[in-house]
Amino acid sequence: MVTVTFNVNGSAVTIHANKGDNLLSIAQRANVAIDAPCSGNGACGKCRVKLLEGELDSPQTRHISDEEYVMGWRLACVSRVVSDVVVGVPDIASAYRSRMRVADISSAKELEIFNHTRAQIEEAGIAFGNNLSSVTVAMEAPTTDDTMPDNERLAWALEAATGAEKVTLCFHALKKLAWVLRESDFNVRCVIETEGSAVNVLDILPASDATPVAGLVVDLGTTSVAALLVNLEDGSILAKASTGNGQIRYGADVINRIIESGREGGSQRLQQAVIDESIRPLVEEMCAAAKIGMKNVYRMCLAGNTTMNHLLLGLFAEPVRMEPYIPSFFHCDDIRTSSLRLGLHPEAKLILAPNIGSYVGGDITAGAFASMLWNKEELSLFIDLGTNGELVFGNNEFLMSCACSAGPAFEGGDISCGMRATDGAIDTLVIDPETWEPTYTTIGNTKHPVGICGSGIIDSIAELFRCGIINGKGKFNREHKRVRFDENGMGSYIIAFKEVTGAVRDVSINEVDIDNFIRAKGAIFSATMTMLSSMGMDPSVLEHVYVAGGIGSGINMKNAVTIGMLPDIDLDHFSYIGNSSLSGAYAMLTSTQAREKVDELATTMTYLELSTEPGYMDSFVAACFLPHTDSNLFPSVQV
Repeated sequence: MVTVTFNVNGSAVTIHANKGDNLLSIAQRANVAIDAPCSGNGACGKCRVKLLEGELDSPQTRHISDEEYVMGWRLACVSRVVSDVVVGVPDIASAYRSRMRVADISSAKELEIFNHTRAQIEEAGIAFGNNLSSVTVAMEAPTTDDTMPDNERLAWALEAATGAEKVTLCFHALKKLAWVLRESDFNVRCVIETEGSAVNVLDILPASDATPVAGLVVDLGTTSVAALLVNLEDGSILAKASTGNGQIRYGADVINRIIESGREGGSQRLQQAVIDESIRPLVEEMCAAAKIGMKNVYRMCLAGNTTMNHLLLGLFAEPVRMEPYIPSFFHCDDIRTSSLRLGLHPEAKLILAPNIGSYVGGDITAGAFASMLWNKEELSLFIDLGTNGELVFGNNEFLMSCACSAGPAFEGGDISCGMRATDGAIDTLVIDPETWEPTYTTIGNTKHPVGICGSGIIDSIAELFRCGIINGKGKFNREHKRVRFDENGMGSYIIAFKEVTGAVRDVSINEVDIDNFIRAKGAIFSATMTMLSSMGMDPSVLEHVYVAGGIGSGINMKNAVTIGMLPDIDLDHFSYIGNSSLSGAYAMLTSTQAREKVDELATTMTYLELSTEPGYMDSFVAACFLPHTDSNLFPSVQV
């Protein structure tokens, strides 16, 4: 038996383990957050830790330079403990968890997108409004001549105020009733849920208590989690937050997580990871920012892919990945958030955006709704860029969807210096064609970059290709002070030197990164072409392309076309609509009519299984080139 101590952000976590145990597995048992997008097979290099004391059996990999190895840097996934050890977990190794962002959305760029989406929804004839509200009533205090019980006294007052034929109190409200009535002189504010002519009282507050009737919106992504705190009475957004999905240390893709869930205790570990490390901390931080209690959150709407929904609920997910790919549910109602230990109001209901298939989930039904392509005559394409690339094609007459395995590259996974779109991430980049010097911006306008997110990776590869620094295969052409080749001949471009940033290593992009990203963009483009060709069409029919996904502050559409990710059509036809899954879930939470429309879209949308489509794999292979092996598909790109 040995003792393993992890130093994380100034705190020490100690756990006992057996000699020979894998260090990453030990960290997972100790609930120490170490990013492992490749599921611990040594491919991504994200689980870097520093050996401070003791001995590890840890081979040097291509992700650790000679200098770094001497300094004590190791990959946790290939390290086994030999003796008592102390290891340091750097911020970058736990960035998905440590860089939670909480912001007042009133000053954020997303507000413009939300307002635009809401205006379009209202123009389509869908009214905002739901069945949660608050009403203030005053009653006469009981006397020896008026001994009516408190619940009946309140029911009579609410019937008179609302016209309800029946009033019930949930147990949470009943427990507070006597105390709140007397503390507030029988003048109270009730949070109510209306169903037809019946009213259910969820909460009793003093009449002077103006706390918002709050709701929670969550976009549960494979890599990232984004959330909103909303005032359900007027639709205003109280706070916005984002963080990484704590499940990522069990693998960057849904397949590895399903496999993990099948192991003993795996479902519980995955459920705890996303709830205890991601969703609940987001809610706590947003409630603190909005100055309300978590028990004042009375409803929740979540949009996630089919696997994420299953893992959140702790369901057996193995059938999702095995032919014939049958999930436990497409629609799932009547869930209370209390069963997930989220700490919200005890009667808070959980609304799940409906799934369409095993690999097209509620995030896409919600996102497709927010894109509004279902309400237009023009033929449009909706693309959600994430760990899985999902697409919807159609108009107000038909909708077709499909999904492709793009991998985690769009969200920084499988990229040596890749990271989520959060503070310190390079999100835009331009390279001078003469000097090869880069100019970039970072999210949060940080002094030095920490890594590079999806939109920055698109820019980097497009600029390297445009300047002739890499060829169509993604290989570097020649050396330069910013282009280096290692002992194996692999080239890399240095975006920010470590001597300038003060970091352990340079922020760079190498040929393996580029190859991973080319495969990801190839998956998106080949899915687009396969879907169109299945209808006997080509990209010329597209009158609009909506691109969604939280991969940066926006996407340079010209650069996305240059690398062959998006079809080569008029750039005016493209729109970046941000996190459409979050927008759609927001609409579902705040509008009963919007929720009904999303349910309708889910039941009428056709699902195309790409793996059974003839020619899909050939199309994918052809797309794994910059911009494509068929240059006729990209006439505007100068090669």
